[in-house]
Amino acid sequence: MKSRSVQTPTGWLVIALLLVALSSCTGVVSETPAQGNIDDLKSGMEKAGFVVAEGVFEAFDIIKMYDAGLIPSCWGNNPSTPYMVYKLPLAPGQTVPNTMTEGVINPERKGLWNDYRLRSDEAIVFVGRTSPEVDYFSYRSYLAMRYFPAEGKGRRIFASLGDTINHLEIKTAGTPDGAKGNPFGQETIIITTADKGTDARVRSAIQAAGYSLSMVNTDTIPAGLVKMGLDEQADTFTFIHRVAFFKDPVVGQNYLSQPKGRVFRVTPTALSTPDPFPVQPLKVRGTGDTSELNLMAAVDELRQAILTKHGSANATDLGTRIWLLEGNDAIQRGVDVIGENRDTFYLRSDSFTLADNANEYLIVYGVNHAATGKAIYSNFGMYGEKAINGVGAIANETLAGTAEAYLPNNPAAKYLYVYRVARSARGDPLCLEVKYGVGAAGVDLDQEAFIGFRAYVEPSTKVGPNWFEVLYDRVIKFSSAE
Repeated sequence: MKSRSVQTPTGWLVIALLLVALSSCTGVVSETPAQGNIDDLKSGMEKAGFVVAEGVFEAFDIIKMYDAGLIPSCWGNNPSTPYMVYKLPLAPGQTVPNTMTEGVINPERKGLWNDYRLRSDEAIVFVGRTSPEVDYFSYRSYLAMRYFPAEGKGRRIFASLGDTINHLEIKTAGTPDGAKGNPFGQETIIITTADKGTDARVRSAIQAAGYSLSMVNTDTIPAGLVKMGLDEQADTFTFIHRVAFFKDPVVGQNYLSQPKGRVFRVTPTALSTPDPFPVQPLKVRGTGDTSELNLMAAVDELRQAILTKHGSANATDLGTRIWLLEGNDAIQRGVDVIGENRDTFYLRSDSFTLADNANEYLIVYGVNHAATGKAIYSNFGMYGEKAINGVGAIANETLAGTAEAYLPNNPAAKYLYVYRVARSARGDPLCLEVKYGVGAAGVDLDQEAFIGFRAYVEPSTKVGPNWFEVLYDRVIKFSSAE
């Protein structure tokens, strides 16, 4: 409750100036005052002819779920970025179960599902605040499982259904209608639906509850690409909120443990004429700027410097290739792209094994894509091949300046990086340690592994860079002599 001790405009101005000064001193991100009333919205949607069932919006522990045998892989999880998801109840009248729930290991979530079948006229409505200040956040719905009649079974596709709603374009109380401003810690609403009519009806209820439509986003499900319904041959869907690199780790941890948001499954009580959303236009990757490729000679020189320092006799260059393409490709080919995101590109190395030996390690090197301006942030991560489990990652800020010791007289060195990966750092501060014997939190000695690479959001396009405008990251494996 606001103080009533100051009544004059001058007094309010003094308070405002003090708050601004305090914010700048402490690094706290100011939040726009709450508008609207969430309980009024819930009752308003019910009065508008919807059954409204509340779910949960919270973090998803991929490693724990895999180790419990509840999911088939870790889907190439990015160790740098936590994942938050919707966990929703069944639809009214739904008799066919969904495919993924953590109720077995978390009784508090019994009856809620991490994937869900949806009627073509249903909506999912999120009301809450965005992440505190980070380098990157986004929201996006996914096609999770698809039934293939010729095979008589369902298979995971895990494909994004379009561009994300990311921190550069989201509509919030601090960035109304997507205008420039402060998107962090701001009130926002996200409607996920395949039907224009449902979207319009929900928006009317939102406005009637006192919220501004300038903070409402629609996360469209393209009806032409999916099979909606509640039967066993219908697709299932899921939703992911990604956050990367909190400016204040303590504030960030609080956000993850106590997310500021509520999520509702909204089902019309009466059928109406379908008005499906078409497939939405996609942001175009790339700018035509291929200047990063001019660094190839410097990267080749860096490779030679690495071999000179570490010895070339037992060195093996591992190839790098495109790891994942995009959701529209996956849906057409019926392949699993493990929850890819259009805000980045995905590269990976060839497979390898890694012994617990002082003379066996990897050197990961290449261009720091954030330093060249092709990405907001970039990283590499260590993955087990079998579980596709990310067990550790190193991002651009840590990689900055690491190549200069190898190329002390090369002005291009500031754009490059070098980092070691081993079972034990053995005192090396620039080494990612890889555990084993700890389930999916590590990669066991006899398991094949690979290095995965990401580069998130080219600032000028607000989507992931084009694969062919960047230099691929590289890996060399050094092994013990026979």
